[in-house]
Amino acid sequence: MSKRTAKSRLRLVGTLGLVIAVASGMVTIVGKAVSFFNADTTTFDAVKAGQLPEGWVTGLTGGGSPKWAVLADPTAPSKPNVLKQSGEATFALCVRKDLSIRDGVAEVKFKPVSGNEDQAGGIVWRLRDFNNYYVVRANALENNVVLYKTEKGKRSPLDIKGRKGGYGVRAMVPSGQWSTLQVTFSGPLFTVHLNGRQLFQVEDATFTEAGAVGLWTKADSVTLFDDFTAQSSSEWDPFPRPLQPTPSIESIVNDKLSFEISMIVGKKDAEAGSDRFEAFP
Repeated sequence: MSKRTAKSRLRLVGTLGLVIAVASGMVTIVGKAVSFFNADTTTFDAVKAGQLPEGWVTGLTGGGSPKWAVLADPTAPSKPNVLKQSGEATFALCVRKDLSIRDGVAEVKFKPVSGNEDQAGGIVWRLRDFNNYYVVRANALENNVVLYKTEKGKRSPLDIKGRKGGYGVRAMVPSGQWSTLQVTFSGPLFTVHLNGRQLFQVEDATFTEAGAVGLWTKADSVTLFDDFTAQSSSEWDPFPRPLQPTPSIESIVNDKLSFEISMIVGKKDAEAGSDRFEAFP
């Protein structure tokens, strides 16, 4: 086998690998975070200070008095506004009641500001109510990321795929700085990214139906959020393109004939010792 032929085959394998990954929907490619295409991102910039975006509601799991409000912040990734949680609650939530997703992806930029007990920010999905949902959170005091299920008001950490026991994963979550948290969820499989790097996967089938998505904090965490994006996998198309017309029988026959002729020519070239016939010259 010539070196050029070997390289051509490698290129073909690489291309097929990419096509398979894309065709599989929400599966991430080589551990990279999902990129959004034509997604609806809430930047909070069109919301008046002290209010919530339209379609969002607040709630809590346990007790306490959460306080969610939009306000201006000079460090906002998309200026001028952010969403801030500054109250205290066992678990404070702010979710989009107008969006229900079963399989998809959610992402947010968050900045832990303060908190003696916790400095956490998280994403919730498949939320049935404020006592039943999944949540992944990043904590600046513990420097870790953990995925939980909250069922009937009780929060339980879920085992990482391929590992029994333990408590999430260690990861740098800087206080006073913006980070990006992302989770993709497809059937029972959940994939977590922090700042574009895949951290771990979890499998669980407690909540299988579509539910609300939104944001989460814990205890006395004062946390800022910006650029929240959530998108169903049914809308996730990395290569959108116009529909092509159905080919006619005549065009199919002509294409097949052209292919067979090229194969015959290629075979003759190969027999003559030529290397001109390559799939990827």
